[in-house]
Amino acid sequence: MKQSLLVAVDVGTGSARAGVITTAGDLLGRAERPIAMNRTDANHAEHDSEQIWAAVCGAVRDAMSAASAQPADVVGIAFDATCSLVVRDRAGDPVTVSTNGSDNWDTIVWLDHRALAEAGECTATAHEVLNFIGGVMSPEMEVPKLMWLKRHMPASWSRAGMIFDLADFLSWKATGSQARSQSTLTCKWTYLAHAEAGWRPDFLAQVGLADMLERAALPDAASPVGTDLGPLTFAAAADLGLTTDCRVGAGLIDAHAGALGVLGAFTREVDTIDRHLALIAGTSSCVMALSAEARPTNGVWGPYFGAVLPGVWLNEGGQSATGALLDHIIRWHGAGGEPDAAMHRRIAERVMELRRHEGLALANRLHVLPDFHGNRSPLADPQALGVISGLTLDSDFDSLCRLYWRAAVAIALGVRHILETFNTRGYAIDTLHVTGGHTKNPLLMELYADATGCTVVEPAAKDATLLVMAMVAATAAGLYPSLDQACAAMQQGGCAHAPNAAARPQFDKDYAIFLEMHRQRQVIEAMA
Repeated sequence: MKQSLLVAVDVGTGSARAGVITTAGDLLGRAERPIAMNRTDANHAEHDSEQIWAAVCGAVRDAMSAASAQPADVVGIAFDATCSLVVRDRAGDPVTVSTNGSDNWDTIVWLDHRALAEAGECTATAHEVLNFIGGVMSPEMEVPKLMWLKRHMPASWSRAGMIFDLADFLSWKATGSQARSQSTLTCKWTYLAHAEAGWRPDFLAQVGLADMLERAALPDAASPVGTDLGPLTFAAAADLGLTTDCRVGAGLIDAHAGALGVLGAFTREVDTIDRHLALIAGTSSCVMALSAEARPTNGVWGPYFGAVLPGVWLNEGGQSATGALLDHIIRWHGAGGEPDAAMHRRIAERVMELRRHEGLALANRLHVLPDFHGNRSPLADPQALGVISGLTLDSDFDSLCRLYWRAAVAIALGVRHILETFNTRGYAIDTLHVTGGHTKNPLLMELYADATGCTVVEPAAKDATLLVMAMVAATAAGLYPSLDQACAAMQQGGCAHAPNAAARPQFDKDYAIFLEMHRQRQVIEAMA
């Protein structure tokens, strides 16, 4: 008997992951392929979109093989991706965004900060669109990056005929459709999904991008997440190892997919969904809150309408470097080295041993501000710098472990800073749903509960982000009448961990110091 299967694709910063999933939400097969990155400068990072597509196709074929699935059984596919920016010409060929001039580097990576000055100019306009991105334009959004491209690489700008968020690029490769997701346009392009006319041409003209809609071939209206964009083309079906009977759903930014994956169980409880916070944590961390009404919050992106679920508002906070910060600490310290999984595990085990002797007071004179790549939320200051207070001449492995532990504490306190900011705007957050690479780090998972005072829920699904992309694919394929019904039917639940009440005094003290360090950094910056 023929079964209906779904293929989910999740494209992160360093790899493309694919899964084959049943209509009940069970993961049958999973695979991963690496993605290359070109770094020509500390603030510049580029991808090769054709290499990303090849990695996606390879991962899909490998996942199908792992699942022993037949191509004819797959009825839907959907893509999420980082909010990286892909530039193509009118014929669909790559256009360089790299100072080395090579056309294969046609994608500005989400974490690229080349457009700091342009982001500041956008903020200075005080335009209405800023009310829906937290009041401050981030260099990680698309408008400042496009301003930079037009100014600094005018030849590339003049060649541009199609410009995509990476998730929309993958949908275009799959279907030939130039439709754009409501998730990508609303969150990264200053599109106002709640308004009858979503684009604000006066803002684009103010920042020198009056021709952006034409150059990027942007539609007048965005497509809600889960919209059926059509079947796979013959070429895409051949590349992916699927058939042209497979439908393609309008996707999401990767962090937003993770949010829907862990909050999907509450989609029918919109009035109380504001008690739940999604933390999608890996190289960086995104913190997502949903609500039935708009809740503008300074220093927090949004409110975005329909960016995750139709009719629901999203606010998004984040930390630009979390897993990347711990990796950096390992590389930077004299007793460190390559920050692979084995090194992280070795450090975590040693920290646990040290804590058995010293308790939560371990290294309690050592304090870290984790803003080594700026502060995305709640300060919205991409120029913010990291701070370490309390260093000694110790350089042995235990000193690395102590610094790693205190950096992990700082990361968790940063999440507390964000959620307390949310709670000043009408949220009542007491439950934190965590997904991503940090679920493999026992120190962070313990700290997310103890340092925030929240119950932490770890999803039971083997890969919550792939699961939600299967929900999107199932909606596009017509297996469920709406995205929220697909979420309710396919969600897998999770395991809850309560905070340790005995740890609260230590982390309250740490948090007070954390806030004072923010204040002192501002004073020093003003003096400098």
